[in-house]
Amino acid sequence: MNEETSYAQDRRDFLKTTAVVAGITIAPGVLLYSISAAKPANEAVTSKVRWGMLIDTTKCTDGCDACVNVCATEHGITEKVPDEIMPRWIRKVGLRDKQTGKEYSLPIMCQHCEHPPCVDVCPTGASFKRANGIVLVDKHVCIGCRYCMMACPYKARSFVHETLENQKPHTPRGKGTVEACTLCVHRVDEGRPPACVEACNKTGHKAMLFGDMIDPNSEISKKLSEVSSTVLRADMLLNPGIRYQGL
Repeated sequence: MNEETSYAQDRRDFLKTTAVVAGITIAPGVLLYSISAAKPANEAVTSKVRWGMLIDTTKCTDGCDACVNVCATEHGITEKVPDEIMPRWIRKVGLRDKQTGKEYSLPIMCQHCEHPPCVDVCPTGASFKRANGIVLVDKHVCIGCRYCMMACPYKARSFVHETLENQKPHTPRGKGTVEACTLCVHRVDEGRPPACVEACNKTGHKAMLFGDMIDPNSEISKKLSEVSSTVLRADMLLNPGIRYQGL
């Protein structure tokens, strides 16, 4: 066996071992399916689509946590843990313009970058980007090193410290792994919008617009061509899939 073959075999054995370890942390009866397999086999993920979101900060109000609450419900984030280690896939942040004094309230989650730094630093390939732009974490392969958390400029990733119970089959989670917003990939694959978008619409604020950013006929694509929008940390040239209007 040559050195290259030996390395490949060692890596396969390593990944198998980490998958078994991750599986131990899952609640009984819940299989830790790879989230990348959520798309039906007869509908392949394609780069002809890029899912993204436009958030209108002028419609997002301080004090409204509908998007945060529904995210927790949708993905079973119900742990009773100290605030500093509580997983947050989406959080509300208040901003204030120092010159004008104008205040903004905006939701921040994984920005689903075209060039995600979390993927670049992941040593096992657990962090990956789908062809359609959604950035995910494969819990079978994640070893909890948290390099991705350090690399993310948006502080959008969380580490699971506690053993989990009563999990949602569509959202595999596990103690000792990293997680973040998935843009509700299980819903997107079924042709439904992310839960946060649906909840925001129900409140009447309609601050979140989701869709295919490269389809010229999509509502979000048309809107992006009509209004001025910005991305967070544009200086890093990551080309996030989450854009903000009104900042």
